[in-house]
Amino acid sequence: MSVAETIQQKLQAALLPEHLEVVNESHNHHVPPNSETHFKVVIVSQAFDGQRLLARHRQVNEALAHELANGVHALSMHTYTPQEWQAQVAVPDSPKCRG
Repeated sequence: MSVAETIQQKLQAALLPEHLEVVNESHNHHVPPNSETHFKVVIVSQAFDGQRLLARHRQVNEALAHELANGVHALSMHTYTPQEWQAQVAVPDSPKCRG
């Protein structure tokens, strides 16, 4: 199973998201081809209701603790409640880091 699939499964189980995107952005960084080290996660979950951004990120970090300690170098998180997601115009693009 790929790292992206593992991230998807763990977040699905932990947060029951209404919307979940896991994007491997490793190709934007100076890493070997086909790496799975840099990810962007867009997650919409009722579990984030009433929580500040830091608490939301902690929930994601807890769900992915093993991956973050074993090979995932960077994780960009965009965490929304369903109401925020409906009002959101677009998810911010990640910066191009390859240099």
